[in-house]
Amino acid sequence: MPPAKPENAALRTPLPISTISDAISRLRFGAIVLSVHDGKLVQMDVTERQRFS
Repeated sequence: MPPAKPENAALRTPLPISTISDAISRLRFGAIVLSVHDGKLVQMDVTERQRFS
């Protein structure tokens, strides 16, 4: 039988997912580029564009 996980473990979001989600919610115009090495996320670049109309 596998060891029991703490009850609040299911409520936690891994830091990279949380960071990406926060960047998406703040970004109005722009791009988010994720860099992956050996199948692991190693870097996130956020480019914000300013629109003037």
